[in-house]
Amino acid sequence: MRKAYLLTVALFALAFSLASASDPSPLQDFCVALKDYSDKSAVFVNGKFCKDPKLVTADDFYFCGLNIPRNTYNKVGSNVTNVNVDTFPGLNTLGISLARIDFAPYGQNPPHTHPRGTEILVVLEGTLFVGFVTSNTDNRLFTKTLNKGDVFVFPVGLIHFQVNVGKTNAIAISGLSSQNAGAITIANAVFGSNPPINPDVLTKAFQLDKKVVKYLQKEF
Repeated sequence: MRKAYLLTVALFALAFSLASASDPSPLQDFCVALKDYSDKSAVFVNGKFCKDPKLVTADDFYFCGLNIPRNTYNKVGSNVTNVNVDTFPGLNTLGISLARIDFAPYGQNPPHTHPRGTEILVVLEGTLFVGFVTSNTDNRLFTKTLNKGDVFVFPVGLIHFQVNVGKTNAIAISGLSSQNAGAITIANAVFGSNPPINPDVLTKAFQLDKKVVKYLQKEF
């Protein structure tokens, strides 16, 4: 447990060093996000409304439960527990967030991107095969097999993935350089959009038979 604790502390330190890479710097000590709003038509611009500082308590900067294993019984065999501004109001304007990723044996966190944040990942248990692809200038793939205690970074906005290549469960912790980095899972976004993308577009883009495209759209 002590090793896992030290790894997590190190991850936090690395993630904080990346915080300025995405979200703007705060203009006050803190801005704890309000969970309830009197004006339901409010528009949020790069953050959330602030709680009155006089009403802020230590609990606003506290989150528990990241030690609890998550259910990975699903099609991809993984489960992401996000600790971002939506679940942890004290992160508002601080430019940082966290996630726990649980993997079943041979489960994966499918190809996805974080449009607003760089991700740094540390493996706490198991063995992961990870990688990312550069932009369309050359679509270069970088991959690495990570074991317990190993760290890997995924640059902001690039498509990346993680796969558990072991026979046992795996756990990883990710730090992100945004209070709400967002996540776009490629297959879900392309084949599961609402309303659906015209199959003719996807047929040409992916060089697939239209029947295959329609099948994938039904699946997602």
